[in-house]
Amino acid sequence: MPRPTVTLAFAQSLDGSLAADPGQPLALSGPESLAYTHSLRAAHAAILIGLGTVLADDPQLTVRFAAGPNPQPIVLDSQLRFPLTARLLRHPSHSVWIAATEAAPRERQSALEAAGACVLRLPRDEAGHVALPALLDELGARGFDSLMVEGGARVLTAFLAKRLAQRVSLTIAPRFIGGLKAIAARLDVSLYGVQYRRLGDDLVVEGELPSASGRGAGGEP
Repeated sequence: MPRPTVTLAFAQSLDGSLAADPGQPLALSGPESLAYTHSLRAAHAAILIGLGTVLADDPQLTVRFAAGPNPQPIVLDSQLRFPLTARLLRHPSHSVWIAATEAAPRERQSALEAAGACVLRLPRDEAGHVALPALLDELGARGFDSLMVEGGARVLTAFLAKRLAQRVSLTIAPRFIGGLKAIAARLDVSLYGVQYRRLGDDLVVEGELPSASGRGAGGEP
């Protein structure tokens, strides 16, 4: 089965920061760009974040500021440290899926499943994290054709570095933060077919990412 198309969608400050300090939430998007982000959520079959985003923001990952269905929420959590108090366990339409490795504690899986989560056991990568290609293969096998990745920094960086995403939707807020960078490694990746839109005070930059072969979706070198 084909893997889902992956869109990286996140907001950052003018200096490329996601937050002022690690583990501390920071609202960057204005109401207009936030509504647009929620419309993107509704247009994707699933939405993915890392455990760090759960711990920092306790998000709902629902569509609240636009019309459309909620995507399937998925959390990358190699060792099943997902808190039993997280709001995602009370999602109004979906049981949260937690992607873990085979090394994660079995007793934690039992506790999370008893709370309503679905745990996916997947292979590890060289760093001991969930192997993202294996996750995408699993989602494709389950019939998911699109995946929106909202963060955090390590997750966004991994999808970019491994060339596993096809599109980016980046909201730039007119603020300087000097904090946690959205991209946590040195990369050189260019977008193709770039489009810009002004939403309130924010600027949204969207475009296609090159494939692993180094060529864009339209065949550009």
